[in-house]
Parts: sequence; C-alpha cells; structure tokens
Amino acid sequence: MAERPLSDRPSPARLRLGVNIDHVATIRNARGGDHPDPVRAAEIVAAVGGDGITAHLREDRRHIRDSDLARIQSATGLPLNLEMAATDEMLAIALAHAPHAACIVPEKREERTTEGGLDAAGQHNRLAPIVSRLTDAGIRVSLFIEAEERQIEAALRLGAPVVEFHTGEYAHAHLDGDRERTARELKRLTDMAALAAKNGIEPHAGHGLTYENVTPVAAIPQLAELNIGHYLIGEAVFVGLENAVRRMRELMDEAR
Repeated sequence: MAERPLSDRPSPARLRLGVNIDHVATIRNARGGDHPDPVRAAEIVAAVGGDGITAHLREDRRHIRDSDLARIQSATGLPLNLEMAATDEMLAIALAHAPHAACIVPEKREERTTEGGLDAAGQHNRLAPIVSRLTDAGIRVSLFIEAEERQIEAALRLGAPVVEFHTGEYAHAHLDGDRERTARELKRLTDMAALAAKNGIEPHAGHGLTYENVTPVAAIPQLAELNIGHYLIGEAVFVGLENAVRRMRELMDEAR
C-alpha cells in the first residue's frame, strides 16, 4: 500500500477516537423506518471532535444497512472504518464502497456482539486473499485480534498494517472488580501494543471501553486509536451524543 503523505498522518501523541454508530441503527431497526438516522449520529461525531466513524455491516443486517454506508461516507469528512466478516459478500461490498479502512472481525449469527478476536493465525489461508485484495484497492486493513503474540505474528505474515486488540477480557475483569485480573489484562495489552509497534504494525483497541475503564488503556503509548460504540450510544440516551463523545475525548486526552 502506498505511503500516506506526512501531512495526512496523525500525530502519534494524540490518541484517535473512532465512534461506532451501529446501535443508533439498532434502535432505528427496532421499529423500522428511518429514525433515528445513523448518518445524523456520524455528523454529530464529526462536529464534536471524533476522528472516525466505525460501522459493522453484519451478514444479517441487524443494524447498519448497505444503503447507510454511502450516506455515511458522503455526510462527513471523517474516515469510515468498515467492520466486516471475512466473506466474499463483504469483500465485494468493501471494494465497491472503498472505505478508508476495513477491520476484519469474527462473526457468528447467534452472537449479540462480537465475542473475542479473530483467529488470524488459524485462518491465514482464508484471510490472505482478502487482505491482499483490500490492500490492492487502497483500503487500510485492520485485524480485530486478541492481544497475543501469535496473532500479531499472523498479522505480520498477512501484511496487515493495523491490528485492533479486543479489550473485552480487560473490560469484564474491571467490571467484576477483579484487580489482579484487570492488571494482568492491562499488562497483556501494553506488552502486545509495544510488540506490534516494534514490528511496524499500528495497534488500536476496542470493545467494552467505558468512562470508568478507558484511562489505563488510553495511557498505553503505542496505541493510536480506540474504537468505542455501544457505551457511547447508551450514554447518549441520558446526556446526548455530543456530551458523551466529548467526555470520552476528555478522558482519553487526560490519559496522554
């Protein structure tokens, strides 16, 4: 993939915030129709300092719809990070829409949300042609993986420039009040972020991050981006999306 001009590269000191707007679409789809519109959410995120929009086009279309993608891309100047399963259908859609980035995630029809990271090490042969075609199209490929050395090694072999660490275990440990497990998971994220960066892979993180647990993760110096969705949309019910995103942005900035 061609190098991005220096002027287009974010400062490494500033942690980017990508906001996942899937669950605005979930609310919309609960009753049908067009309200609330996820595109309006994307516009609000852009207005209050978000750095990107994340949307997961699931195979069952439970929230984001195909028609949402082009509207999101045209509505804001923010880059779109398309979360997608490693299927021929999703590859074709990604190539047609050419988002800034495509994050390949594991997907099971029965799950309520993404459970765990992608087994990049065990699915190399399946992932390799998908990563290659996305890269050839100028789409920045990310792999949503567990913070494990073997998965980073797999990302390196596949030529993925970005990995996003699944922070679900850290979030669960924090929610359970298990300080020892929380510290262990945080160390794992810290060590693997350093390893990824050392090998020229840009590390991101996301899943289950909240106001209460985000600061230690945001303080990991090698992380370039956090992707947060469900929590922010939930908070928006009470304080509005503008305030929810601004508060998360403040916490992330304070951590650095």
